[in-house]
Amino acid sequence: MGEYGTGPGEQAIRTTVALDGDGTDIARARHLAAEFLIGARDEHGLRVSRRGVDLTQLVVSELVTNARKHAPGPVLMALRIDGDTVEVTVWDSDPVLPEARAADPGRVGRHGLEIVRAVAQHFEARAEPVGKRVTARIALTEDPSSGAVPRGRTR
Repeated sequence: MGEYGTGPGEQAIRTTVALDGDGTDIARARHLAAEFLIGARDEHGLRVSRRGVDLTQLVVSELVTNARKHAPGPVLMALRIDGDTVEVTVWDSDPVLPEARAADPGRVGRHGLEIVRAVAQHFEARAEPVGKRVTARIALTEDPSSGAVPRGRTR
């Protein structure tokens, strides 16, 4: 489930999946993200906290939901571990870049981008020749002394 070797002496762990819009995309993407992180921990000895897995699944859920809601056609999701973070990238065919709305505690729903920006260390949305690419970077652990997710468990 990974691809290796991005730089001298560095190992990149990454995966990409096409989501076709069959109604199970969001749950499937969340599950794949958890499997990816647990696999990185188990196979490569990386520190991955329960919080890191949970936040990654939250970000994946929000980004894939937005892509499915606003763009026709397939969605691509890529996950890449870079040092002590996981980079979540979602591509869709809609060229309109997402914009965070002003905070409004009375608004029901439509808080996904606010949530992603609040939990991510980095957020970026870029126009592509076709559609857009939205990327968020999430910490794998809260700090070096945080507890890792026990083997075989994601929650």
